[in-house]
Amino acid sequence: MKAAGKSSGIGGQAVLEGIMMKNQDVYSVGVRKPDGEIEVHLSTYEGIGNKKLRKIPIIRGVISFVDSLVLGMKCLTFSASFYDEEEAQPSKADTLVQKLFGERAEQIVMGITVAFSIVMAVAIFMVLPYFAAALLRNVIVSDTVLAVIEGAIRLLLFIGYVLLISLMKDIQRVFQYHGAEHKCINCVENGLELNVENVRKSSKHHKRCGTSFMLIVMVVSIIFFIFIRVDSPILRVVFRVALVPVIAGVSYEFIRLAGNTDNKLVGILSRPGMWLQGLTTKEPDDSMIEVAIAAVEAVFDWRAYQGREPLDTEQEANADQENQGAWGQEEEAQDAQAGAESEEIEEVLEAESEPQEIEEVLEAEDEPQEAEKVQEAGA
Repeated sequence: MKAAGKSSGIGGQAVLEGIMMKNQDVYSVGVRKPDGEIEVHLSTYEGIGNKKLRKIPIIRGVISFVDSLVLGMKCLTFSASFYDEEEAQPSKADTLVQKLFGERAEQIVMGITVAFSIVMAVAIFMVLPYFAAALLRNVIVSDTVLAVIEGAIRLLLFIGYVLLISLMKDIQRVFQYHGAEHKCINCVENGLELNVENVRKSSKHHKRCGTSFMLIVMVVSIIFFIFIRVDSPILRVVFRVALVPVIAGVSYEFIRLAGNTDNKLVGILSRPGMWLQGLTTKEPDDSMIEVAIAAVEAVFDWRAYQGREPLDTEQEANADQENQGAWGQEEEAQDAQAGAESEEIEEVLEAESEPQEIEEVLEAEDEPQEAEKVQEAGA
């Protein structure tokens, strides 16, 4: 049986009423449709960059970050398609994009959306905190203290953003599916059989979570900006934007290490991220867990990972047990039927003996009468 500790290598994210699970270049999207059925879409995504670049530390983190944004947006769009109340008519902009780019229209729109998301994230979580902390430059002289304050503002903005969106009902359900995703991965990596009961009792926190990644990004950015100092305010902003890929790459390496080791120091450093996951993960219900299990099993052979017997062997063993149970029930039924038949025979015999007893009684009553007749004839 597989022991806990080593990462399974699978990861995912919550989508609208479902979960995306990815194993290397293969990913699945499990969605609970409005009619209650589970739809599982299986596909491949090779991502950007070649295999050589994906093996280089730091760079592979940047590639993974961009890939997660692109694939995540694609999966969100897929899951949302099941909940469109009615087919929306294409707008003039949609028609124009379709004419200009043809079959590549969807990819172009997706790229623009991801690029816009990155720009907004950098502006809100990297640049805005710098200007907010710079307001205190006349009061605080130390650049180190200002860098720490900047990081604290960045963290407060992120927590405030999460708390704000968590007020939305749809986002609350997304956080529940996020918890189901973590529970499934923890269940597999802890060597438990992947079923609803085991997933339910597994932890909803995981070291390789994107929430932990965001926290590590903020901590790493504080360290970077403490040691990288320039006098020009413009260059400070430029450095904060230019270093985002490097910060993301370093943060990815830590998350990757945390998911593959049981080192106590790494575990301690991972705890703040695990605590922060309390905001972005909620306890799922069983129907959500079922969707997560379907998504995992579509891309990952957890039985082989845990060193279990193949599925066919398990099914045959279960079939044998069911057959043995059926044979036992059949024998019990036959015994009960035989007992019932013997009881019926005894009742019939008893019923047949009753007339004979009545006749004997009548005959016994007739005998004295015949004796009296003989005595009268003698007289």
